[in-house]
Amino acid sequence: MQNRIKVLVTGGAGYLGSILVPQLLQRGYQVTIYDKFVYGVQSILSFVEDPKLTVIEGDILNTRALNQAISGQDFVVHLAAIVGFPSCNKDPVLARVINVDGTRNVAAALRKGQKLLFASTGSIYGKVEGICTEDTPAKPLSLYGETKWTGEGAIRTIGCDHVIFRFATVFGAAPRFRLDLLINDFVYQAIHNRQLAVFEGNSRRTFLHIYDAAMAFVFAIEHFDKMCNRVYNVGDAEMNYTKIEVARKIKEHVDFYLHEACFGTDPDQRDYEVDYSKLRCLGYGVKIRLDAGIQGLIKAITPIRQQKYL
Repeated sequence: MQNRIKVLVTGGAGYLGSILVPQLLQRGYQVTIYDKFVYGVQSILSFVEDPKLTVIEGDILNTRALNQAISGQDFVVHLAAIVGFPSCNKDPVLARVINVDGTRNVAAALRKGQKLLFASTGSIYGKVEGICTEDTPAKPLSLYGETKWTGEGAIRTIGCDHVIFRFATVFGAAPRFRLDLLINDFVYQAIHNRQLAVFEGNSRRTFLHIYDAAMAFVFAIEHFDKMCNRVYNVGDAEMNYTKIEVARKIKEHVDFYLHEACFGTDPDQRDYEVDYSKLRCLGYGVKIRLDAGIQGLIKAITPIRQQKYL
């Protein structure tokens, strides 16, 4: 018997959504994509014929259309956003409108019994000394981190049932590709420029493959009752690497010139370890490690001849 649970995914045609949606369909969920399709429909073509899928071209700033789309849904996975500090800094006004007002619109559209899963970020923590937990005070240093933190606050204020995920630095190949992510960009530079300059090489981050990020939402749907109204860091301690360690791992597979530069800074000042035990204790675990993810990226990025993916 097919699963009758209905899940709406805002930004369902995007980088994370294009991985998540087919996973939900495979498990029998009735899925609705709500997306502006700024980057076209190519990312959903491999599963668009699934009869359990509904596709709506819509904007989270259009409250009437959004409310209509959310009506009758059991879960809403809110992915639609301006993601990352470079994209937010290109248009700060739009970033605030989409990431804050848009999130508020989504949360306000939910009715009793409907559940919200929100994609936030570890960037909300800012500069941290020591190990970062979900109880570490949020002190975002970038516009991206600020808007996501404010979005979290809007969800709590409205009071809908929710789970908030603060993701590690995501990487990996996806139908809607992105090259503005650290590891994805490193692999591109290594393959097509045959050189890579790494600044703040000893800065430490935790990385998470895009597949494992998507599966966190599947896990939350399946375990929502014991996760409700809580926030979780999403990642794995074994995926904690410095930037130069990542570059050297890529160098094991690609021949390129690696230069440790003395210029450049990370606006989020991320250089700390994160505690992921809260989610791990519930049974969530990552499947794809750094080396396997890099090898997948090499296969996908080698045919790309220009940086047309943002």
